[in-house]
Amino acid sequence: MSNEKNKAAPAPAPPANFLRNIIDQDLAAGTYVRAGLPPVITRFPPEPNGYLHIGHAKSICVNFGLARDYQGRCHLRFDDTNPEKEDTEYVDTIIDSVKWLGFSWEQQGTEHLHYASDYFEQLYHMAEYLITSGHAYVDSQSAEEMQKNRGNFGAAGTNSPFRNRPAAESLALFRDMKAGKYKDGEHIVRAKISEDGMASPNMNMRDPAIYRIRHAHHHRTGDAWCIYPMYDYTHPISDALEQITHSLCTLEFADHRPFYDWLLATLAEGGFFAQPVPRQYEFSRLNLTYLVMSKRKLRQLVDEGIVSGWDDPRMPTLVGLRRRGYTPEAIQLFCERIGVSKADAWIDMSTLEGSLRDDLDPKAPRATAVLRPLKLIIDNFPAGLSVACTSPVHPHFPERGLRTFPITRELWIEQDDFMEVPSKGYFRFFPPSGDAPGSRVRLRHGYVVECTGYDKAADGSVAAVHVNYFEDSKSGTEGSNTYKVKGNIHWVSAATALEAEVRLYDRLFTEANPDAGGKDFKAALNPNALEVITAYLEPGMSATLPDQRFQFERHGYFVADRVDSVPGKPVFNRVTTLKDSWVAK
Repeated sequence: MSNEKNKAAPAPAPPANFLRNIIDQDLAAGTYVRAGLPPVITRFPPEPNGYLHIGHAKSICVNFGLARDYQGRCHLRFDDTNPEKEDTEYVDTIIDSVKWLGFSWEQQGTEHLHYASDYFEQLYHMAEYLITSGHAYVDSQSAEEMQKNRGNFGAAGTNSPFRNRPAAESLALFRDMKAGKYKDGEHIVRAKISEDGMASPNMNMRDPAIYRIRHAHHHRTGDAWCIYPMYDYTHPISDALEQITHSLCTLEFADHRPFYDWLLATLAEGGFFAQPVPRQYEFSRLNLTYLVMSKRKLRQLVDEGIVSGWDDPRMPTLVGLRRRGYTPEAIQLFCERIGVSKADAWIDMSTLEGSLRDDLDPKAPRATAVLRPLKLIIDNFPAGLSVACTSPVHPHFPERGLRTFPITRELWIEQDDFMEVPSKGYFRFFPPSGDAPGSRVRLRHGYVVECTGYDKAADGSVAAVHVNYFEDSKSGTEGSNTYKVKGNIHWVSAATALEAEVRLYDRLFTEANPDAGGKDFKAALNPNALEVITAYLEPGMSATLPDQRFQFERHGYFVADRVDSVPGKPVFNRVTTLKDSWVAK
């Protein structure tokens, strides 16, 4: 074979989208050619006031993925300017979640991990510059007065009576605000963008607030500050200080872009930044069916005990998805499949679950589990006899070897593998009827058996099924080919099976859009989103470690719970079923 044929096929090019087109144009034009810096620098800027969810995963994949693909770098920056809602707990879990997704903010030995609070001093001095240059002022209206004078989308607002306050007076007030001489809400600093003032058709340009008084303890700076910058003011400055090239955010920030551009242009004129400054671009956020992704509503689920915590496997948080058994690769594959666009759209949950199945199918070793057990007794099987049976660890990868488990006189089978009166086309166990014998079924990887009868419990339920086996019918032997049966069921030995807790998770809501139109999202909670059962598994599963994933043949994909599993006693969560069971719902 020639060397040419031995060459690996080149990796497929990433799918084109409007963000890649923008970057390609900037690279071609040399827009961001700067000594010692890569041509593409992005950032992921979460506020540390909660746990990341699947919606944030899209932004993470977009920002870190583009930086990776263009040999650039992506910063992780915490926009921590709201001390009353932020905490180091959220910082830690965000760092852990981004790493778990497979991304890094380290480049050439340098960690590009930043906090907006690192820039408090610079942000303050830039605000002083805006005041002295006539681009900002201290407003002393009450919150109610400011709201009343702001106007609305159909009517212009009214300029503050303090809008033309002398710069020296505003500067003195601002310094007194910093010194702690005023209570929360007594004064606020507002940008003075144009002569239009409160008449601007863009509500975000009507003298937006840039600093407010907050006598609150900050998780990093402690009590050093009692004034804090607003997000819309902090964000573009942080981008510029970090020399970001492409500031990528979701569509709801499109109306904020004029202020972003104005602020950086004004500060560049003041000598704070060199051109070119960062540019903001917006893409559609992730809207996923059968979920709520409002932090407030997710917190409500936690606080009211509807779920067990932020990492409850029914939650759309990344810690919840991780505990559920999702893989980073599945989430990255999902984000790649949904793509990037400027148009908002709803993505069906089946797309996420399909990505998960496609990722797990080649990875997950197979295992046998009986979830709803019914005793099967092989009456003619010698008591005390144990015969080894084997099955591939993975049917498509023989090199992964075999797993071994015993067949004994008493087994566990699934309850729905027996019917007293079989329906048409039913090929599993049913008893003799009149002159007709009971069904013949192959015990998968074991023997062919024939149903001879069944026992009932006092409540009328089936307690046990009785069969006889054919000794020459064992799978893998010559005699097995002489038996032609349509039914083939899975089982585990009652003598050696591992008894385990299994948690059958499903979607948290029964409606595709549980909070649409302002309705009470809790009214759509799925009462069957969690069922806890005791199941029986093949004995080798006792060695399972937390976070190990398997395909329980016939049932779906399962993972050993990373919190509650202990050595020798794993607890399994259903990650997803083998097929989408919600198609017809």
